[in-house]
Amino acid sequence: MAESVCIVAEFRDGGFRRVSFEVASEGRRLADSLGLKLYGVVVGSGVGDKAQELAKYGVEKVFVADNPAFEHYIAETYVPAVAEMVRQCDPAVVLLPASMNGKDLSARLAARLEAGLAQDCVEIAVQDGKLRAKRPLFGGKCLGWYEWSDGEVAMISCRPKVMSCLEPDDSKQAEVVNVDVEIPDARSRVVSVDLDTSGKIELTEADIIVSGGRGMKGPENFAMLEELASLLGAAVGASRAAVDAGWRPHSDQVGQTGKVVTPSLYIAVGISGAIQHLAGMGSSKYIVAVNKDPDAPIFSKADYGVVEDLFKFIPVFTEEVRKLKSAE
Repeated sequence: MAESVCIVAEFRDGGFRRVSFEVASEGRRLADSLGLKLYGVVVGSGVGDKAQELAKYGVEKVFVADNPAFEHYIAETYVPAVAEMVRQCDPAVVLLPASMNGKDLSARLAARLEAGLAQDCVEIAVQDGKLRAKRPLFGGKCLGWYEWSDGEVAMISCRPKVMSCLEPDDSKQAEVVNVDVEIPDARSRVVSVDLDTSGKIELTEADIIVSGGRGMKGPENFAMLEELASLLGAAVGASRAAVDAGWRPHSDQVGQTGKVVTPSLYIAVGISGAIQHLAGMGSSKYIVAVNKDPDAPIFSKADYGVVEDLFKFIPVFTEEVRKLKSAE
């Protein structure tokens, strides 16, 4: 009989990513539904002093491997360590973030643990004692529910900014177990990390995103979106067409071949709405589309649509936002 729901937290640059707290919160809800304990696993450099942060979201015991070798994610070092620690949790369910690193780790981990894996899930439920997980299929055209056979370890990676976070409870404490894992010699290593130090909000972390597409007509016109985003406290994204044209860097691309984002508000400006783009932002809570073509596919997904020339609408809209902000 399995003992726990196990979450694998993502620790990077000296802190836990927000999605780790989302996964911990979902793990707490699952553990309560299944009558199991909630354990956490985390590897990293300098993570030992931070492990108690997971207790605020209901984690009862945290297995920690703190070593400079874990400063950067390298599959050859991470996977054996995490696999060993997850086994110590005796899990029925393993939850991970569906981040770039989390997707890679979960696939390798599932093979080692012989677990059934469902990637990039947007909902998890327990019905009649049976675990089910829902994930987008075929570029977001439909959603599929997955179930696991009795006795099979279920592994689920959770799409960031979809699972709701519990209110942190500072009074809670977790048992911290320091694990001395064997670290194999890796054939690869991180030579350097080129970080974006521009101060921009990272797309996958943003609560509001303003994206531009081919309708922007040129890189210089993204300045109006930058201005609007600054007023809204938003990040600026782009469609593949805009990125391929060289108007925006690939790090700004939203879509199936770019970043998958799930903000509370997504404003699509001059974006037609190809299925590849919809796959990257279709899970947004609210979608606003601005396009002069009333038949643009983006309108079929949008909660609010504005059929207008963006070069007329965006300046006026930006000015109205500015007035509202100044009145606060």
